Amino acid sequence: MEPLQDKTSTGQRWFVRPGRREDCAAVHALIVELAVYEREPDAVVVTVADLEADGFGPDAIFDLFVAEEAGEVIGMALVYEKYSTWKGRCLYLEDFVVTASRRGEGIGQTLFTAVHSLAVSRGVRRLEWQVLEWNEPAIAFYRKIGAELDGEWLNGRIAFDV
Repeated sequence: MEPLQDKTSTGQRWFVRPGRREDCAAVHALIVELAVYEREPDAVVVTVADLEADGFGPDAIFDLFVAEEAGEVIGMALVYEKYSTWKGRCLYLEDFVVTASRRGEGIGQTLFTAVHSLAVSRGVRRLEWQVLEWNEPAIAFYRKIGAELDGEWLNGRIAFDV
C-alpha cells in the first residue's frame, strides 16, 4: 500500500499510511504513552487483541493512520464515524499521538491531514475531538490549524466493566 504522504523527498524518512493489523502492538504502546502523558497511566484496559479485532476485518469500527519510519510506528491517529442529530455524519478523532521524542517534526500535521482528507472523502459534516484543558502543546497545535475549541460543553460518560 502506498504511503498517504511520503516525506522522503524532503529528506525526512517517515511517512503516513493507513494502519494495518500488524501495527496494533506499536499503536497500543503509543496509547499507553499518551495515557501516561495525560496522567492516567492505569486507565488503559484495551488490549492489542481488542485493537486487532475492532479495527480490522469486515466489522471494523475504526480507521487508523500511522506514521512510520524505518519500519517503526512513531505516531498514530484513530478515528471513527459518529452521528450528530444536528449535523448528520461526523468523524471523531479519538486519539492522536506522536511519540514524545519525535514531536515538532511535522508528523502530527501530516497525520491530522490524513484524518482531514478521510473526513472530506467520506462527506462528513464535522470532524471532532477533545483536548485536555492543560495540554498547551496540543491546544497550540489545534489553534495553529484554525480549529474551533469549545470551552462550553462538559464531557459526560458512564464506564462499564466488561
